[in-house]
Amino acid sequence: MARATDDNRPGLPRSLAPMKAVAGTLPPDDGWVFEIKWDGMRILSFATPSGVRLQSANQKDVTVRFPELQALAEVLGDHAALLDGEVVANDENGQPSFSLLQGRMHVASESDAARLSVEVPIVYHVFDLLRLDDHDLCDLPYLDRRRLLAELIEPGPYWDVPPAHRGDGSDLLAAARAQGLEGLVAKREDSRYLPGKRSRQWLKVKIRNQQEFVVGGWAEGEGSRRGRIGGLLVGYYDGTALRYAGRVGSGLAEDDLQGLGARFEALAVDDCPFEPPPPRPFSRGATWVEPLTVVEVAFAEWTPEGRLRHPSYLGERDDKDPAQVTRAP
Repeated sequence: MARATDDNRPGLPRSLAPMKAVAGTLPPDDGWVFEIKWDGMRILSFATPSGVRLQSANQKDVTVRFPELQALAEVLGDHAALLDGEVVANDENGQPSFSLLQGRMHVASESDAARLSVEVPIVYHVFDLLRLDDHDLCDLPYLDRRRLLAELIEPGPYWDVPPAHRGDGSDLLAAARAQGLEGLVAKREDSRYLPGKRSRQWLKVKIRNQQEFVVGGWAEGEGSRRGRIGGLLVGYYDGTALRYAGRVGSGLAEDDLQGLGARFEALAVDDCPFEPPPPRPFSRGATWVEPLTVVEVAFAEWTPEGRLRHPSYLGERDDKDPAQVTRAP
């Protein structure tokens, strides 16, 4: 199967940082397009007839992880294109499952990736077209880019172009809530694509609270977890300071405990990385680690003290830069 190592085509850069949405509330229908917010991994695809190179949100090459997306090259004909979208793994009920996707997100071996492509199938929801051959499309209005995208990409076994709804945002939000989805993304019809920027031209409207956090330490568990991780001590960056957000113990499976435990042995440090340190009840007996590990966490709400209420671990994210993890509004 072809694997792209050099685009060698006009118009396709070697790398590009994706545009990001700002957390917000549902805007009025007029002038906005509404899409499902997928619970997966953001992927940019640098696709040519000879192969497809995949890049994560933090601009890492992740081509080896999703070999089935090489078939995108066949639907492009003679074109080269830069696509933006989200890779999702669905559970047995057809619901996006971030924890299920974990098995695909950290693969480094081509043989393992090929095996997992059968065991854990994915769908690449393509929602934007940034380049086509030697034409930069970022300055086109979003609706024009979507029209060109729909003309270029036919649905396939591992990808689609999901619907973009003009108006009816409240109805789509209600449907997403009924299906247990993460939320919506609202985009201005005339929005330009701003690489590497976070803009209020795109709003993420969340149904449930979920975001990335940086691990700054861990606390020992009890019972079967004695001597091992009982909870992760997580936080977010406020400027250059890592602020403590809470302890996350729920959702950690045995594989998570073993994998994170082995890594934290090499990352252990003497000094607490949080500013200020967590209150004594949370920091007593903690093992501090270099804040280099990013995890995805679901939670009920923020407490008045700035702590997570009922947090649950969803998985690790190696596609996120720890320094870019901040508290979502």
